[in-house]
Amino acid sequence: MKIAVIGGTGLIGSQVVKNLEAAGHEAVPHSLSTGVNLLTGEGVVEAVADADVVVNLTNSPTFDEASPAFFQTSMDNLVTASEKGGVGHMVILSIVGVDQVPELDYYRAKALQEDILKAGSIPYSIVRATQFMEFMEATMSWTTDGDTVRLPRTPLQPIAAADVARMVAEVASGPPLNGTVDIAGPDVFPLEEIGRITIAAKGDGRTVVVDDTAGMFAVAQGDVLIGGSDARIAPTHYRDWLS
Repeated sequence: MKIAVIGGTGLIGSQVVKNLEAAGHEAVPHSLSTGVNLLTGEGVVEAVADADVVVNLTNSPTFDEASPAFFQTSMDNLVTASEKGGVGHMVILSIVGVDQVPELDYYRAKALQEDILKAGSIPYSIVRATQFMEFMEATMSWTTDGDTVRLPRTPLQPIAAADVARMVAEVASGPPLNGTVDIAGPDVFPLEEIGRITIAAKGDGRTVVVDDTAGMFAVAQGDVLIGGSDARIAPTHYRDWLS
C-alpha cells in the first residue's frame, strides 16, 4: 500500500515510516520541511494523491487556547484533500482520556480533531496513546523549583514512543477501525512515583514532593489517563526504558 505520513519526520512519524517500509509498504513522509503545510493547504493535495492511507501525526505548536484553531484548520484541509483524492483510510494519533479532561485546552483541541475525522466520509482509525515515556522529564520540569519537584498522584501508564510508532503502523496497514483503540504501557504509576523512579535512575539530586495541585495533570480525575480494559498493551516497561 501507499501510505502518506503527514508529520512523518517527527519523533513518532519517522519511526512509523520505518516500520511501514519494513513491512513492505510505500510510506512517504510529509512535513513542513517537505513543503506540506496543513494550515495554508500548500502541498496537501499533492501529498495525499494516490495514497491508499493517510496517517496524520502533526501537532499544534502550542498547547494553549490557540490549539483548537490549529486542529480545526489542519483537519479541514487534510480531510477535504483526502476525500477528493479518494483516500480509503485515515489514521490519527490522539490521547487516552482526551474527552475526559475538558479543563485542558489541548485536550479539548484533540477531541475536536477526533470529531472532525468522525464527521468526514473517509473510513478512519483513531489511536489513543497514554503519556509518552520520552516526555516524563519535561513533565517534571514544569513543576520543579530548585531542588524540589512537585507532582500530583495522578495515575499514568507511560508508553515508549517506539511502541507507539509500531502500533500506529500496524493500525495504518490494517482495515479501518471506524472507531478508537487505546494503546498503553504495561505499568501504572502515580505521577509522583514516576518522578522518584526517574530521579533515582538518573542519579538526580532533586526531591519529589506530593502536590495534587501541581502541573497540568493535576486536573485529571481518577483513572481517566489510563488505558481502558480493552487497551493494547505495549511491551516496554518504564524502568527498562530508563536503563
